[in-house]
Amino acid sequence: MIKKLLVAIMIALPTMAFAQKFGIVNTSSIIPELPEFKSAQTEFETASKKYDDEFKNLQAEAQKAMDEYQKALDEKAPQAILDRRVAEIQKFEQSINQFRQTATQDLEKQQQQLMAPIQQKVINAINAVGAEGSYTMIFENTVPVYVGSNVTDITATVKTKLGIK
Repeated sequence: MIKKLLVAIMIALPTMAFAQKFGIVNTSSIIPELPEFKSAQTEFETASKKYDDEFKNLQAEAQKAMDEYQKALDEKAPQAILDRRVAEIQKFEQSINQFRQTATQDLEKQQQQLMAPIQQKVINAINAVGAEGSYTMIFENTVPVYVGSNVTDITATVKTKLGIK
């Protein structure tokens, strides 16, 4: 009984292995070619520039406070004035650090929001190509060490599905 089961498995395994169809896709070459990506990138760069401009304004204000502190030192100002200037500089440092953290988080969140529909569009196209081509699995072609002859690169097909020439 066990021998018959083993023989059946040995006969079925090669047949199942040959029935599988695998594909690879390079999404990093697809996404930058989408018009949505270009507009998302422009929108992200605009937001990033606004944050950068505001950061430069904060730095200029901090530099002004530092210059006033240096001037007070040169004029041998009373300790109370020096202490107030130091507190002002520390406040600017805290503001700059807080702004930097908030800006970084906001930009990361915005980038994720801008990229999510683009990534979903590519995933939908890959799923459609996979279903149409009866692929068993499709893998991202990031760093393949070896790609056999039974693996199909579907990147061009996905680009066509997305209307990219």
